[in-house]
Formats: sequence, C-alpha cells, structure tokens
Amino acid sequence: MAKATATVRLHPRGLELAGGEILPLVCGSMHYWRHDPRDWPACLDAMKAMGMKLVDTYVPWGVHENADRQLDFGERDPRLDVSRFLDMVHERGMRAVIRPGPHINAELTYFGLPERVVWDRACQARTPRDNPVMLPMVPVGFPVPSYASETLHEEVDKWLTACGRVLAPHVWPKGPIVLLQIDNEGAMYFRDGPYDQDYHPDAVALFRQFLRVKYKRPAALRAAYGLTDETSFSTVAPPERFDATTIDQVTRHLDWVEFHEHLLATAMERFAASLADAGLTGIPTMHNFPLGEAATPLNAARMSGSIDLVALDYYHRAAPNEHMIILRRTSELAERTLGERAPAFGAEVGAGFPPFFAPLDEKDSLYALLCALAYGLRGFNLYMAVERDRWIGAPIDPIGRPRKLADSYKSLVDALDKCDFYGLKRRAPVRLLVPRSLRRLARATHAMGPLTPALFNILGAGFEVSCFEESLDEQMPRSPTLAGEAWIRAFERALFARGVPFAYAGGESLEASTAQSKWIVCVTAAGLKREVFRGLRKAANEGTSVTFGPVIPSRDGSMRPMERAHDITGLEYEPMTDVAMADTLVARRIEELSLPTYPVTPSDAHVSVHEDASGKPRVVFVMNPNPIALAAKFALPGVQELAEVWPHTNTPVLKKKEGSFEVELRKRRVRIFQVRG
Repeated sequence: MAKATATVRLHPRGLELAGGEILPLVCGSMHYWRHDPRDWPACLDAMKAMGMKLVDTYVPWGVHENADRQLDFGERDPRLDVSRFLDMVHERGMRAVIRPGPHINAELTYFGLPERVVWDRACQARTPRDNPVMLPMVPVGFPVPSYASETLHEEVDKWLTACGRVLAPHVWPKGPIVLLQIDNEGAMYFRDGPYDQDYHPDAVALFRQFLRVKYKRPAALRAAYGLTDETSFSTVAPPERFDATTIDQVTRHLDWVEFHEHLLATAMERFAASLADAGLTGIPTMHNFPLGEAATPLNAARMSGSIDLVALDYYHRAAPNEHMIILRRTSELAERTLGERAPAFGAEVGAGFPPFFAPLDEKDSLYALLCALAYGLRGFNLYMAVERDRWIGAPIDPIGRPRKLADSYKSLVDALDKCDFYGLKRRAPVRLLVPRSLRRLARATHAMGPLTPALFNILGAGFEVSCFEESLDEQMPRSPTLAGEAWIRAFERALFARGVPFAYAGGESLEASTAQSKWIVCVTAAGLKREVFRGLRKAANEGTSVTFGPVIPSRDGSMRPMERAHDITGLEYEPMTDVAMADTLVARRIEELSLPTYPVTPSDAHVSVHEDASGKPRVVFVMNPNPIALAAKFALPGVQELAEVWPHTNTPVLKKKEGSFEVELRKRRVRIFQVRG
C-alpha cells in the first residue's frame, strides 16, 4: 500500500506526482520481451505520438527464469533487459505501469508462471476429490496454482523479491514507474465456480481460520450450521457441492463463497508485501478485475484493504446487450472510485484480440472504450498498443509503425484533453444497490456445474438463467436471487425509459458508492448485513431517499435468522407485486427530487452528460450500439449549442428547439460533443 511518504498518489483525474503534476491514466501496453530491442525506440516513439502518457508492461516470471532456475534480466538475453527498456521510457518523458505477476496471462503458456511451478503438486489448487484443478487453455492446458499454497507463496516471494530489486531503482522520480499492479485478473485462474476449488490443505486450513475469526467459539459455529455433533474449527469441512434443502442450511455455503473473497484478498496482500520489502514503495498498487467480475469471488471492498486501486478489464462488442453490461460495470466502478478519491481505470481496454478467440474489430474496441468513458471511466490502458505474437489488430505494428487505427486513438486523446474530460463527472443521482450477500447467494446456488457464474455474467445472462429456482424458504414463493434480479431490473428499465442517469453500487462499499446520491434503490431479496441497513438509514438521515424491496429480510448476510429484526426506520419498503409500479415510483421521484432526465428517441440510442464542478453540462456522448444507422433525438435543458469534438464527422447537429437536438449516428458509433453557450 502507498504510504504517507508516497511520491505518487491516486487522484480522481489520474495520478498526482510529488510536486503537484496530475498525470491522466492514458496508457498503452507493450511487451518488451516479445520485441527485438532494436525496435523498442520506434515502438515507444509511436506510442508517445499516439498520445499515450504511460507504458504498461508485464514482467513475466516464466520468461525471465531459465532452464537452470536462474533469473535473467538481460545478462544473457537482451530482450529481457527490463531496466534498459524502462530507461528508454524515462528518456522520452513517459511513465510506466509495471505488472510483475506472479499470474500475468498475457497469452503466455502457463500464464507466465514457470512450468516447474504449475506442475508442482504442492502449488496446485485442488478439487473436492483432491485432484489438480485443470484449466483447458490454449496452447497447453495446465493445473492452476492455489492462492493458499504456502509452497507457492514461498516461490512467489523469491520471484517478487528478485524482480522488485531490479525494478526499485526505476521508481519515480528516479525512473518512470508510477503504478504497480499486484497479480492479474485474480478470479482463481478462471476456475471460479463455487465448488471448483480450492480444497488444497493450506486452503482448508485458511478456511478454518477464517471461520474461527468470524464465529469466535465452536458453539457459535455449530449453531450457525445447525449441527448437533462436536464439530470444531479444526474439523469443520467446506461444502463440496450445493446440497442445502432448507434456508437454514445455506449459511455454510455462503461462508465458503465469502471465504474465497478472503482468500484472494489475503494472497494479494502477501504479494504486495513481498514487492514492498524489495523496495517498490512510494507508488500506488492496483489490481485488474476481468470480465464477469460481479459473479466471481473478486470483491472490490475486500480487495481495497490490500490494494490501492481496483480497476476493470474491457473486451466488449458494440452490441445492445454489451452496452448494458458496460454501463452496469463502469457506473459501479466510477461511483466507488470517486468516493475513494481515485480514478476509474480500465486496466485493459481491448485494442485487438488473441487469435484463438473470436475476433474484435476496431469498431468493437473503440465503441467499448467510448461507452466506458461515457459512463464514468477516467483512464484507460490500450491492450495491446503494440502488436506482438499471439495478438492481432493493435494500432502499432511489432516494429513500431503506426497503423490507421492509431490516428483514431490519437484524435480521441486530443479531444479528451481539449474538453478537460478528466476533471468532469457524470452525475448519477440514482444508485441501484446490489448487496454482496445477494451476489454470494447467486454464486452458492449456481446451477450450471463447470460453467462458472462469471461466464453467464459476461454473456449478460442473469440469475434467472444460471441459479437454482428453488426458494428453500416457505415464506418466499420464489428464489431470492430470481426475485431480487427481477425487482432491480424493473427499476433499471424504468429509469432508462425516462432518461434518468443512474449507477450501480456495491453493498460492501456503500458509503463510497452512494456519495452525493439523491435516491438509493436497494434490492433486499435475501439476508442482509445489519451494516447495510445502518448505512441506508445514515444516508436517509442525511437527506437521501431510500427504497428497498422486494422483502424485508429476516436474516443476516449469512442467512442466519436474527433475534432482533432489521431497523428500517426512515426507509421506504416497496414489495412491488407488479413490476409496472417501478415506472410509477420513478415518475414520482423525478418530480419530488428534481432528478435530471435525458430521454432519447429511439430508446436503443443512449446519451450521457458530463458536468464540471459547478454542475454545468460540458461534454455529451451520444451512442448507437445497433447494427443500423439511426437519428437520435434528445433533450438537454438549458444547453444552447453542441459542437462535435470527436470523431469530426462534419455531420450537422439539428437543433429542433431550445435544448432539443437531433444527431445522426452511423451503426456501432459514438459521437462526442462539447457544450457551448
């Protein structure tokens, strides 16, 4: 974690360097070891010319370690001279984001770990039957490491210590390194189903310690699990499949999925400590969540205790369903980070694709980036900026020659600078709050076996598709996950229909994620922590309207019955027996709270407005994710004129009347306008 003596700090606009310089997080990825060192200068120059202010690179353990287990940082192979590469970055006035793993993926065999480590049984994650957990990944499937394995942590500590000593002299201001990533896409190597792993002996021991801290006494553990035997912390076993037949038997399953969150946060903390001990201090740390993060054990609130900045990866298509996914992911990221005084960062924004996955064309890549910016992203890293092996379609070729696509990114960066975009804010006065307890219940009751919950989340499919339908509770005729999703999606549709800007929020980062909101809509279909209702009451006492439903929970966040009911004083309960009631309630709140509205015709076009510190609209995004062109008609009360700043189509904006506009949009395109007057 960055300390008080830090030379670089997080800032809502990006990074604040000692001395006061604010550096926007506009990055491009280049993998030095995949290029001839003679091409490094041309590649870096092309990135700088494209507007990239930072260079992002992995430092791959499995590449730097040779066959005799010795580490080579350029002593034998000049491609591995990361110090020389960083010197070149520094000479150009650019900064660097360094990602030393241990897991890096990077389309490398074994995801960048040494082969000897992944095939060491002591390092391998285990299935319930004590078998290695295999990842069927091209070009070679392999057993994934255990984030709990002490043997793995000992090996990783040696790597990070050696790597850190090489990198430490390059930390800003002596060198270009201003941001340090800890591990990569820590969703348990994409084998993140609730009962896929990890049953490694060290993981089971850590699980038991987790329960010991949570329950304090064996009697409390037995009461929570409904046990009448002599089970203790030293003998309790994790569940191996979802076998609950009543609501009272769900607690042990929720503890297991919550433990996965604890396991990952603990591992990140240990990795970060190794790098800090090696001298990589004074700069912020970060971690990137992959697609589908809402359905994985990755918990931003838990992770933020170990990591300074939690970012997201973006690999999306320009399509209506993926547009909605980007909105949900980005709005939640933006509100959380804004509340933490940090930038909303896209750690990997696809620019190209690996050849063994379905292709993403340049329209997909640009649309995903622009859509994320529209919904609150304030920094991004183009992955990849420079093409290399196992990658197709980057804006710069492997020897440093810019392609036509580079001009598009350059003009976009220039437009963002011109608008002072990094200092603006997308105001979202309505927050849709999804408590972590509901997401944990959805993971625990996932019905699709080896197809992980994250896969369904990536595809835009919700709980209704992926979760067991049984309620397990006589008082609830419908599964809590299905009822909760139907309830919150009804509000989402109603807000969209009336053009009210909204954002999603996570329950465990409630205070940070709901700052400056006017209305919080919280789904309470399952058990809920007392702290969540306490936070909602605090918000209500400070003037925020709060609505919750579809039920008043009678259980806590672990689905344990409570002796004392939740205190819902000052909150509005809405069971919403008819989903059409959501629109009625939204209409009423628009009047009562003077909520801004930006309705769009047709409804499958989208508008996002960004304001300055005084609340004046300054930048407007108009988006069309559809495969056909359309004319978007929308109202911006008080706005006199719109001037296009990207992509300079020279297509006129038709002003129908005061504050009402019509914009022509080609298929799968976004236009950005600056407000004048």
